[in-house]
Amino acid sequence: MIMRNIYHKIQIHPFFYLTAFVALITGNFKSFSLFMSILLVHELGHISAGLYYKWNIDRVILFPFGALTVFKDHLNKPIKEELMIVLMGPIFQCFYYYLLSFYSIPSIATYHYGLLFFNLLPITPLDGSKIVKLLFERFFSYWKSYYFSFLISLIFLCLFFIYSDKSIIYIMIILILIHKVITEYQKRYMLFSKFLLERTLYSYFFKRRKIVYGENLKKMMRDVSHLFYKNGTYYTEKEILKKMFDFKGKT
Repeated sequence: MIMRNIYHKIQIHPFFYLTAFVALITGNFKSFSLFMSILLVHELGHISAGLYYKWNIDRVILFPFGALTVFKDHLNKPIKEELMIVLMGPIFQCFYYYLLSFYSIPSIATYHYGLLFFNLLPITPLDGSKIVKLLFERFFSYWKSYYFSFLISLIFLCLFFIYSDKSIIYIMIILILIHKVITEYQKRYMLFSKFLLERTLYSYFFKRRKIVYGENLKKMMRDVSHLFYKNGTYYTEKEILKKMFDFKGKT
């Protein structure tokens, strides 16, 4: 039942069909299928960890040279859970490669390491970018972490463009990455508002505490409860946030 529900959430990017067609007419469909099997096992790692932590899977998008599992859940989920979900993709992939290494499959190592190292690049929406952002969020505010991870994505995207082969395949990859980086940047205010609104609507328990002087909400962190100190008085984050959203049952 679970896998059937996930199957209905799979979306296939138009470039995927184009790449599969080109692989078919050029006699490379077997290699394409092998690469896709590695890719699907990788994504199964993210999905399995998400199901284990009871995260809501919104959709799974298949690109010609990657995949993306989109979760529709709280932004204030524990960092540890999200990190494990991200890491389980490469872990599943490495285990799958270990099993396939017992067979003499041409180019299997090239596909495995190529996908592994590419996916660990700190470029949105690759796993490497998610890991970098989660590490930032452990030590910096949600707002700063978002900007730091975006800047790193931009830098590595430029480097990838400069040093990559300018073949049609790489141009397709670069175009997809550029689109994703721009889209992610455009969502920054919407995601930050969602992060704050969740803190208003729901009660979270975090072991770590932080005092914020003034009412600068951009200093708020994930996995941290905040006290705001203003004019000699301490306010809880809910008191500050409800005032911001003028919360009376509606935002």
